[in-house]
This record gives sequence, C-alpha cells and structure tokens, in this order.
Amino acid sequence: MALFAPRSIYEPLIQHSIDLCRLYRRAATAAREPGLRSVLNENAQTLMLVVADLQAQQRRTGEPSRQRGTLRGTLRAQWAAGMPNNASRTDNDWIHALGQYEVRLLHLFERATIATAPADVALVLRRQLPRLHGIHLDMHGLGGTARH
Repeated sequence: MALFAPRSIYEPLIQHSIDLCRLYRRAATAAREPGLRSVLNENAQTLMLVVADLQAQQRRTGEPSRQRGTLRGTLRAQWAAGMPNNASRTDNDWIHALGQYEVRLLHLFERATIATAPADVALVLRRQLPRLHGIHLDMHGLGGTARH
C-alpha cells in the first residue's frame, strides 16, 4: 500500500533532519567530553534512522526521496566547521546550539503531523516523534537548553 503525501510534507522534514544530523556529527567531533561525544553520535544515528524511514515513505509515494539537507544547513555546518574560534567553543556552546535546532525540528514534525498531513502520513510522522522526543530529552538533560 503506497502512502499518499505531497512531497512538501516529507521533503522539509528530511532536509532539516539531515541538517541537524550534520551538526550533531560536527559537534561530536569537536566535543571534549567523551561521554558527550557518545551521546551526540547516538543522536546523529537516531536522526539518520528518522531520515531513512522518511525517505522510504517518500519513495512509497512514487517521489524520489530527498538525499541532501538545505543550503542553509550546509552553510551552517561549513561555518561551524571553519569558525576561527572553533577551538574555543565549549561543549556547552554545542549543547545550546544543538538544543535550539533540535527544538525547531521537533516543532516542524509536530506542525506537519497536526496541521497538514493526511491521516496515514500523520501516523508515519507520529512514529518518529518518540525518537525526536528522546533527542530532546538528551539535550535538555545535558544543558537544560532545549525548551519549548
């Protein structure tokens, strides 16, 4: 059974998830605390599972799945990687930044699920919400920065 969903529902979710995953990976390589690196890598893996599921659902609609993030996300990751003061960026700085982007992604999923998605697509998106809420709790626990 192919699920119907306009490309406009899956595409931004996939793109923003890829963008956030890229930032998590960058933060994991820059983090000083080994435990934090582990959590950030786990969150990146979780986001890739979300991306893979959304891509599969998008392919079921007959549309090619999105493979890349946004231009803005690419520029943000390049900026983060090449910042001259990157060495002085603390683990808390990364936690704060990731927490902000993570909340935006969570809200994007919630809005898509509640407002625009047909019932069958909303069901698929709701399946991803626990994963995203898990990341949200990780970030909240790490720095108390990921608030609604």
